[in-house]
Amino acid sequence: MPRGDLVRFIVNEIVLCYLSDLNDPGTRAFTVGEGDWPLRGFLVRQGGEVRAYVNRCPHAGHPLNLRPDEFLAPDHSLIVCNSHGAMFEIQSGRCVAGPCVGASLERVPIRVEAGAVLLDGDPEALARLYA
Repeated sequence: MPRGDLVRFIVNEIVLCYLSDLNDPGTRAFTVGEGDWPLRGFLVRQGGEVRAYVNRCPHAGHPLNLRPDEFLAPDHSLIVCNSHGAMFEIQSGRCVAGPCVGASLERVPIRVEAGAVLLDGDPEALARLYA
């Protein structure tokens, strides 16, 4: 490796992204695992807090975003399903408007350490759980 390159390395952990790569407010999609049913989710950062959800609309079962890493309403106050217009609270994932009011997005366990957003659990087990 050439000198001067910054190497970020965390042993035996799944790094979903680094805080420096996630705007506040902002979102970023991630995929963990391989095969037909990997865990597909997204991170959302707001007010210094980071949350993760499965990238699946509770109304129709398809991904929330149409464009890469775009999950927020234009004012960045809510998560939006770009197919049906359902709106979800960032803090809880609960739908507050649209065809699935009262339903919630599924949370993915994460933690933040040393500036890295880490998957907090066994990736294969989580992929099976959220497939």
